[in-house]
Amino acid sequence: MSINLFQAIILGLFASLSSMPGLGGTSIGNYTLGRPLIGGLVCGIVLGDIPTGIMVGAAMQVVYIALVTPGGTVSADVRAVSYIGIPLAMIALKSYGLDPASAEGTALATSFGTMVGTIGTVLFYGTATMNLIWQHMGWAWVDKREYDKLPLVDYVLPWISHICFSLIPTVIMCMAGEPVVNLIKEKLPMDGIPMKTLFTVGALLPCVGIAILLKQIVRNVLDFIPYLTGFTLAASMGINLVASTVIAGMFAMIIYKLKMLELRKPAAAASSAAAENGWDDDEEDI
Repeated sequence: MSINLFQAIILGLFASLSSMPGLGGTSIGNYTLGRPLIGGLVCGIVLGDIPTGIMVGAAMQVVYIALVTPGGTVSADVRAVSYIGIPLAMIALKSYGLDPASAEGTALATSFGTMVGTIGTVLFYGTATMNLIWQHMGWAWVDKREYDKLPLVDYVLPWISHICFSLIPTVIMCMAGEPVVNLIKEKLPMDGIPMKTLFTVGALLPCVGIAILLKQIVRNVLDFIPYLTGFTLAASMGINLVASTVIAGMFAMIIYKLKMLELRKPAAAASSAAAENGWDDDEEDI
């Protein structure tokens, strides 16, 4: 598998749209197009191998499933993971002849995504820093009451930042992907210690993403029951994602009803106490 210039430019455009301070907006860009699960579909369509793109994207999504950016703090840039890491991982899988659904294929894909995600952090801060230039220009135009120039700050000038730090790096890395992967293949054979180490570390990376997610959502021991039930059903019955979603919806409704009953108990107890004491809310002593 190889990536031509046209395909690299398309991937660069999607990387620009999905950047965090991005042109596609936060909801459409960063939190939709920028997710590895969606990026895998896009990369699969662009590169002509949709199944491999989706499987690689799903493997990388697990690693970054709990990634948040509080206050602009970015530990890894999923824009780079989706549109640089996924294409390079697809090339690597084809080069090594690995099945993307296998344990080795998943480990290799997650390892590539993690490496590129760290590099993408530099691109994120580069984009944000250059955008400050346009912001200062906008404030200067406000001081001069030249309000007609402000749309340039929002819709035109940021393209320069994204071309410099999203489109161009994506095109260069994707175009250089095949030679680099071939070089890695020559220097790091499959049966060597470096590749075995890479597979081992890559296999553990999804655990990191799941652990971070659990830390965010689990508040007491009972919260583990729906979580572990889903894994148990998937392992024992082989249910797919749709069936898991339906079962999760049932659990959500049951938990919601129970929470509502807990909230109603104090109100019911207060009403009973008032009735026993002979209080009447409809009467008022003056």
